[in-house]
Amino acid sequence: MAPLRFSANVSWLFPELPGLPARLRAAGSSGFEAAEVAWPYVEPPEALARAAQEAGLQLVLINTPPGDREEGEMGLGAVPGRQAAFREGLEQAVLYAKALGCPRIHLMAGRVPRGADRAAVRGEMETVFLENLRHAAGVLARENLVGLLEPINTRITDPQYFLDSPQQAAAILQKVGRPNLQLQMDIFHWQIMDGNLTGNIREFLPIVGDTVEGLSWLRSYWDRRGRSQAGQ
Repeated sequence: MAPLRFSANVSWLFPELPGLPARLRAAGSSGFEAAEVAWPYVEPPEALARAAQEAGLQLVLINTPPGDREEGEMGLGAVPGRQAAFREGLEQAVLYAKALGCPRIHLMAGRVPRGADRAAVRGEMETVFLENLRHAAGVLARENLVGLLEPINTRITDPQYFLDSPQQAAAILQKVGRPNLQLQMDIFHWQIMDGNLTGNIREFLPIVGDTVEGLSWLRSYWDRRGRSQAGQ
């Protein structure tokens, strides 16, 4: 078995530092050889590429843009009526990935619209997601990039997120049927939603294109709990 390799998610780690370039340098100084950035779009790609190179880091993963955060969006891939915005964001993500030498893009599914019943809109959202994923697969294939689907738990982290289990993600990937779309395994989310990590890893490992150990999410979660309790 190949040794485990770790990457620093600098969108969550080193929060005491003011910007992504500084966090990349801190990751390199801490001994990491790889890093990921959830949303790099606040910085010019050239500045991030330069900081990563100076820190001796390989950028391994970025996300597609979240959409309108003030309106509560967290990705657009499965959101009805936002197909054009998803595809525009995909083009931006590809531009950054190429500039950063980053081989993978997390194609964020997004949230169930406010006020909507999850069960009632599930079919429509899956249809939108499948259409967008087929489009994304073609765009990414032309640039030799891989698209990832990451289930995010709806019990703690994001109750409205559409894609919340590896079973759901695997079924969608099977329907799309494109080899450059794969599963992102974050065991933090998998454990919270379903447990049975050994069985799920064994079942879904063949379609996994990236593994996240969940430490940055855990740190973020416990930091938020600590701040909340301190304010009580």
